Amino acid sequence: MIELFMLFIALFAIILLTILILFSFPQFSPIPYFPSNKKDLPLIIKSFNLKKNQTIIDLGAGDGMVIFKAAKEAIRKKLNTKFIAIEINPVLLCILYFRRLLEPNRKNIKIVYGDIFTFDYHNFMYGSVVTDPYNITFYLYISPWHLEKTVNNVKHQFKQFSIVSYIYPVKSLSKKERKIKGNIHTIYMYNI
Repeated sequence: MIELFMLFIALFAIILLTILILFSFPQFSPIPYFPSNKKDLPLIIKSFNLKKNQTIIDLGAGDGMVIFKAAKEAIRKKLNTKFIAIEINPVLLCILYFRRLLEPNRKNIKIVYGDIFTFDYHNFMYGSVVTDPYNITFYLYISPWHLEKTVNNVKHQFKQFSIVSYIYPVKSLSKKERKIKGNIHTIYMYNI
């Protein structure tokens, strides 16, 4: 009985250590995981301006809180909005896949392992994932040090798109900026 308990403790410690390593080292995820504030979630979803044939791409989706809430709203409005959650952290990817299993709108949600700084979006330009390549909104909640690099990657691949950035403005797009104050933080919106 004691040996079984010790085995359980050792297994638990190994799992905990693995999770800590995956969240601590930039090789696994250069941006730390901080979920969007739940108090701002309704306003974030509203800022997407969900509509027919739209694709929402969450860059660094984390645990998927925003994507899954938006997917529920799309179902409520009877929209065929598509959602793509891009994440590099394996632990968060597992959480995303698990949450997708429980999601009523799962047919419209695609989860992708990828690096948001170098991701090739053209893999999703045709077929059932992106219905209208001119009706794409990117959601960003990443550190300000990585915003420009991420936005430049998107700008090199798309001519027309929208960005919703939580907390941090995109300085290179300041002339196209609209901002709204959430319950806790500011949301910045850009139409390119």
